[in-house]
Amino acid sequence: MKKIYLIACGLLLAAVPFSVMAQTKDSIGFDPHQAFAPDFYPYLGDNIRAADGTPGPDYWQNRADYNIAVTLDDQQHRVTGKVTVTYTNNSPQNLSFLWLQLDQNIYAQSSRGVATTTLSGGRWANAKDFDGGYTIKDVLLEGGKALSHSITDSRMRVNLPTTLKAKGGKVSFSIDFAYTVPEYGTDRTGRLNTKNGWIYEIAQWYPRMCVYDNVEGWNTLPYLGQGEFYLEYGDITYAVTVPASHIVVGSGELLNPQDVLTAEQQKHWKAATASDKTVMLRSAAEVTQASSRPSGKTQLTWKFKCINTRDVAFASSKAFVWDAAKMNLPGGKTALAMSAYPAEVANDSAWGRSTEYVKGAIEYYSKYLYPFSYPVATNVAGNIAGMEYPGIVFCGWKATKGGLWGVTSHEFGHNWFPMIVGSNERKYPWMDEGFNTFINSMADKAFNNGEYDGGHMNADMLGRYFFGDKMENIYNVPDVIQPQNLGILAYLKPGYGLQLLRENILGPERFDSAFSYYVHEWAFKHPTPYDFFRCIENYSGETLDWFWRGWYLNKWSIDQGIKSVAYVDNDPAKGAIITVNNFGKLPMPVTMEIKEANGKTGRTTLPVEVWQKGGEWKFIYKSTSKLQEVKLDPDKRVPDVNASNNSWSDKAGF
Repeated sequence: MKKIYLIACGLLLAAVPFSVMAQTKDSIGFDPHQAFAPDFYPYLGDNIRAADGTPGPDYWQNRADYNIAVTLDDQQHRVTGKVTVTYTNNSPQNLSFLWLQLDQNIYAQSSRGVATTTLSGGRWANAKDFDGGYTIKDVLLEGGKALSHSITDSRMRVNLPTTLKAKGGKVSFSIDFAYTVPEYGTDRTGRLNTKNGWIYEIAQWYPRMCVYDNVEGWNTLPYLGQGEFYLEYGDITYAVTVPASHIVVGSGELLNPQDVLTAEQQKHWKAATASDKTVMLRSAAEVTQASSRPSGKTQLTWKFKCINTRDVAFASSKAFVWDAAKMNLPGGKTALAMSAYPAEVANDSAWGRSTEYVKGAIEYYSKYLYPFSYPVATNVAGNIAGMEYPGIVFCGWKATKGGLWGVTSHEFGHNWFPMIVGSNERKYPWMDEGFNTFINSMADKAFNNGEYDGGHMNADMLGRYFFGDKMENIYNVPDVIQPQNLGILAYLKPGYGLQLLRENILGPERFDSAFSYYVHEWAFKHPTPYDFFRCIENYSGETLDWFWRGWYLNKWSIDQGIKSVAYVDNDPAKGAIITVNNFGKLPMPVTMEIKEANGKTGRTTLPVEVWQKGGEWKFIYKSTSKLQEVKLDPDKRVPDVNASNNSWSDKAGF
């Protein structure tokens, strides 16, 4: 979620004093035996998770299908209803109990999320005057038998009366639940009061199954706010009953448009499915007109179905302006891009271009990685700055121009990480936020001829900040990472790592094909970090443990320098002997630009293996005249912590 972090990163870089960005003692001092150590992977490949990084022939994951019916009360701001869960145990283990996530319980004043919130508050702080959480009335086995259950903070264990058999056993049970919608729910769910009524952004709204996998068994880390989610796949059918004046948009396919749309809106919907230009379904002028809603009823039930999904979310309001356009996907397929927003921001500097942004982002990611997998993609304007769910995202209603493009592109990028590639966000935020940040930079260049492309960031400044005294490792649980570091460690640094792989280590062609391969192999499955590492290595044909070890698992700095230039037999025409050093713990390939006195300019690259013999390397550059200047990393792509030793000239007096 949260493209806003990337904006915050830029402000932090400008504001942080140099003492914070200084190198730490443990980030310097190159040791090739440590960097290129022979053993990296903590476990051998097996029939479940193969050594080549792909799901093995015996790979399994459990399945959770849901049928949900709820009513939204816009007077009490309350959701009430029932979820029926059909859970399939595909594991090789019999199960005697199940675990579910009760995310709304974070909003209870007695929750661990509240208890672990600092006095200064922060992004995931709960409102002090709001005491929320679920009311769980009944937990019933199919047929009506009550199931014993135990609620611990944001989790619930359900005890089964008989063992759920391995390799295909199924159980169905229902839960009656209700909760009050917080106005600001940890920047993931909530409600916004506009001049024409409340906008409800409803997420984490029903009890959801925890993942049971072959890595940890039941994944039951509590929901504290900063960590996100880890969910099973399945089909979800849901019905939302709201006041008849409301428009509802949600994950998946709307099953009953004839019941909830006017005849005119149905015509416009059909037109939008064939139009590359945005079509208004409900204009700003129509928002206050009773004729823009079906007449004769006080309530309407909107029915949706989302296939092969990890979750669903929806938004509801009588204040929505609503528009849509066709998205063109690989293989001649199409889907519908939509936006729902208040009249206050219905202009071309703001949300009037939202659907254009949705279409541009999803068409790019579908071509680059994997086709978009839902029939509709909806962008909702509300008080949530940026949050993603399958086929629907919530973005800040005040966002405009490049800010709106950025947050829209980022949140819809999450439809690949983690909606399609279902990594464990609760433990590894960099596998969705970082990967998504990387593909966002690609989309920025592609959208409308780079309309909002800001170019590459200052690598020298990034290097000093990535490896500063107060910076932690990427490889940490998000709730452990200091909030001020999360934007770097979950988003920017892991995303920049993929850029280094693409531009400086593997090259675009090899990286792009390997990255797409990873997405296709793990689509709708649950990869671990080491599955990703193995997958990229095996497909690209490169051993990259030195990079994973230094960049993702440790905070190893990069510091390369040019030590000296001499000439073969003191004759520049016979070649120049250039000596380079690797001072930082993280080795990298070397790229140099070399200018000669006769006006010739050339580039040379050295593979990372030159550092296997130590931190100093000499090589001969086939010069024909004296060298005038030598520069390391001439395109300034590598975040080197000490740029002062990255260049040499014949006037420098080295």
